[in-house]
Amino acid sequence: MKMSSAEDLSRLDAIEKALLNRWPETRIAPTLERISTLADYLGSPQLSYPTIHIAGTNGKTTTTRLIDSLCFELGMRTGRFTSPHLESFLERITINGQSITPEFMIATYNDIAPYLELVDSKMANKLSFFESMCALAFVAFAEFPVDVGIFECGMGGEWDSTNVINGSVNVITPIGFDHMEYLGDTLEKIAQTKSGIIKQNSFVVLAEQESDVAAVLMRACAKADATPIRSGIEFSLKSRALALGGQMLTISGVYGEYEDLYLPLYGQHQASNAATALAAVEVFAGETKLDEEIVRQAFANATSPGRCEIVGRNPTIIIDAAHNPHGAESLKKTISEEFDFSALIGVIAPMGDKDVTGILEALEPVLDRVIVTRNSSHRAADVDELKSLAMEIFGSDRVSASDDLEQGITQAVDIARTSNALNDSNTAVLIAGSVVSAGEARAIIRRKGI
Repeated sequence: MKMSSAEDLSRLDAIEKALLNRWPETRIAPTLERISTLADYLGSPQLSYPTIHIAGTNGKTTTTRLIDSLCFELGMRTGRFTSPHLESFLERITINGQSITPEFMIATYNDIAPYLELVDSKMANKLSFFESMCALAFVAFAEFPVDVGIFECGMGGEWDSTNVINGSVNVITPIGFDHMEYLGDTLEKIAQTKSGIIKQNSFVVLAEQESDVAAVLMRACAKADATPIRSGIEFSLKSRALALGGQMLTISGVYGEYEDLYLPLYGQHQASNAATALAAVEVFAGETKLDEEIVRQAFANATSPGRCEIVGRNPTIIIDAAHNPHGAESLKKTISEEFDFSALIGVIAPMGDKDVTGILEALEPVLDRVIVTRNSSHRAADVDELKSLAMEIFGSDRVSASDDLEQGITQAVDIARTSNALNDSNTAVLIAGSVVSAGEARAIIRRKGI
């Protein structure tokens, strides 16, 4: 792969700044008017290839990545759109499993920039960062061109900017509480918004859901004459066993059974995501059983950065986005069932607009001590307030605070290394609380060479 020139990187930096100067993706005005208008001006590129659409509260990104891996191994040219990114905004748009190149991003942005300005001039509010990124993905995938576009919703479903695609397969991962200020304060209301991605006569692959949520989703399927493919009924995770670096799975697919699948990801939730992804690709790729060797290869190659990802070995350092109580509960279960540490030090840096109490309460049983800190976002939770909240949950003797994430990580790693050297123990470090924290932690650890 050729290196990008300094001129390209400078241009890319200018593009990122221009995009970030738009409405941030955390400021939502629930409407499809702007993105629909933009897509129309661009000639509806998102309708020029078949698509798979993924909504849900947790597991969306991993499921999207697994669907991508399966389609690619089956010989398809794939385009994948996910959010948020960990380290570079280019990660959001991938082609054949690789982030879009700076050169391709520059060319695509140059193509659509006049249309962004045109839509801005006609609307009460300018296009947001997220809407602009969606449009870039629509166009890049059409230009490549891809055989399948795989789109993860940013938030919700019904009015999410990705919802101008026409998914032949729509996937809904487990639904829990998050973004209640936009999606509603009950699981049924949240499910109603997310069910908005269900298209007429499509397949709808449903991960395991709470019964009230399942009822909402099934009504939406009936209304759209869509075919539901349900976890536990049309497909299921038959068994899982721990294996070095991950787990071995047996999945009962929609059209056949798949045995001895190695998945290099940790946790029951990731095994469930794999089953959901497999069912989605089965119905997308021809409504038949897939070649088992191809499935094995696709799962063996799977990665999910920032999701229970081991990034250091001395001490063991795990990074997990865990930005809501549902994600933190899955993380706690995985840590307690699949790892055997002498002690675990948490470095927790959540956003202030999240259910911070719920995140801390979920992780408390697996953390021997916690260092609360903050990432670089203006939305980061206040460290003093975090410390006071953590002391109520953990007790004052298990809590300390650090002014920034790098300092918190350094402190935790030093404590773990000292403990391991003096006591011949296996003390590990867990960094969690938000996707931003996960991305920044990966960069810090790489830079410091831990």
